[in-house]
Amino acid sequence: MTLQRVFDPKLNTLNALRLLLAISVIVWHSFPLTGAPHTAHPVTQLLGEGGVDGFFAISGFLIVSSWMRRPKWWPYLQARFLRIVPAFWVCLIVTAAVIAPIGVLLSGAGFPADFVGEAMRYVGGNAGLRVVQFGIAGTPAGVPYPDVWNGSLWTLWWEFLCYLAVLGLGLTRLLRFRATIPVIFLLCLAVVVATGAGAVDNFYLVNAARFGLMFFAGALVHQLQHRLPARWWLVGVAAVIIVAAAFLPDYRVLAAIPLAYLLIVAGALLKVRRLRLQNDISYGTYIYAFPLQQVLASAGLYALGVPLFAVLATVFTLAIATASWYAIEKPALRLKGASVFRMRRHAPAVVERNPA
Repeated sequence: MTLQRVFDPKLNTLNALRLLLAISVIVWHSFPLTGAPHTAHPVTQLLGEGGVDGFFAISGFLIVSSWMRRPKWWPYLQARFLRIVPAFWVCLIVTAAVIAPIGVLLSGAGFPADFVGEAMRYVGGNAGLRVVQFGIAGTPAGVPYPDVWNGSLWTLWWEFLCYLAVLGLGLTRLLRFRATIPVIFLLCLAVVVATGAGAVDNFYLVNAARFGLMFFAGALVHQLQHRLPARWWLVGVAAVIIVAAAFLPDYRVLAAIPLAYLLIVAGALLKVRRLRLQNDISYGTYIYAFPLQQVLASAGLYALGVPLFAVLATVFTLAIATASWYAIEKPALRLKGASVFRMRRHAPAVVERNPA
């Protein structure tokens, strides 16, 4: 049985897996945000980087699939914008106007004189997805990880660049060639290997290669889905490879495709209906977790230690993420058929089960 035959775009568990990945990011961030000692290198790779890498791999699969189903630049760009940007903007505003002030009050340090101006710059300066300001007037202060309100948002810039890369490849018709995705994957892999060898040390090139490698690993799984067997024992083999690769300087060298395969095939094979989440709160979980964790740290709760801190942060974050989905993200996705966003009349769009 191939992946193409078992994967149902409307009935799969990729949303549940993305939520699990977002929660893994909460657990990982609980180490630096509580001042806990660094973990062993394999744990750092799997827990510290695997969650975000998994997001990119699933996105690569879904985004390429989205373009292939409907290779129209405006609906594609509109869908990507509405999925990412409105909730991102609201998160910036909520962080600056609500979360950060609460954190400052809980810390008992008092508001810096330039807090309001810096809060406005935090929103305006970061509104273009590329995060250039992480703290607000030196806050949060008195916490193990100071002057950073949201250490997760910076990856969204790279995510959107991957979306634009697919758009560019689609418009130039390069996606029609079978060699395009494998060649891009191999180029990214070469840079990742060169980075590990110390030959490459450029922030932009290193991150472009890292995120591009994972995104196009998912895209490669999509391209080969008509040939890839979907079997649980192969998912197990992929998991073993990933764990073994974690002992390498960069686990992605061997684990990029196995990680993409594991997540996408598991999402296709899992038949538990309760895990087929129609409401995708993984994005809200990802963007709100860090600032909420910093509020808990500002209240001194970092002293609870990693396990309790992570559990408490997860509970609060899931509540806010659910509100973000129903109040911001889901309504934004319904705008895909609105006249202000369309260039010519067409039928109203519906909310995707796996909006990426």
